[in-house]
Amino acid sequence: MKEQYVGDVNDYRKYALLRLIGRSGLRLGVCWMLTPNDERSDGNKLGYLDQPKQDRHDPELFALLRRVRGEPDARRLILIEGSEILPRAVFVNTIVPETLFERQLWFKQASTALADTDLIFFDPDNGIEVGSVAKGRRNSSKYVYRDELAATYRAGHSLLVYQHFQRKERESFIRGVADDLRRAAADAEIWAIRTSHVVFMLAIQPRHRAALSAAAHHVREAVDPSLLNAQLIAPASP
Repeated sequence: MKEQYVGDVNDYRKYALLRLIGRSGLRLGVCWMLTPNDERSDGNKLGYLDQPKQDRHDPELFALLRRVRGEPDARRLILIEGSEILPRAVFVNTIVPETLFERQLWFKQASTALADTDLIFFDPDNGIEVGSVAKGRRNSSKYVYRDELAATYRAGHSLLVYQHFQRKERESFIRGVADDLRRAAADAEIWAIRTSHVVFMLAIQPRHRAALSAAAHHVREAVDPSLLNAQLIAPASP
């Protein structure tokens, strides 16, 4: 995640989802997986804040994002975290390093900071690792790695992971990501909650199933699918 894009239309959907899941009563941990800003502006989509009726999905959140959009990049995230828009959440907002040793240290420190939370949201630039970018190599900070997800799940946390869509047929892509995630969280209930450009993958611990499955069903049944579209992903048949 880059601070230059905080508050854009993808964030509106992301924070709306986190707020809906937060109503489960479980404590949310947010690992922003920050990377340095660049000179690009293709993802900085703030025009939705001037569109009529966009506030209908979550008026409180919409009002906050309108207030922070005029702030410098470096202040937007601070204002989001301090706003109580995500009550009781614990945040990790340190830059993700590229080198392997520093990455391992970063993950250990993030895990310690989020130890008392129930559900941890990982928000990498791109999503779950790809074979062409090994941990510790250039651009590895843009990904969360399977061993990190597995360690987090083994520690008792449910997982929510940001995943950008690749240039593949979306249903098969989501199925592939779900199968990949299931290898890190074998007994999890898996949901895909998609938007126009990204999908959020939810892996629910058995002990959290009553609360988080109910939250995911609520997203599927009560939320405008143009904002968030939730789908339960059953395990592949043997």
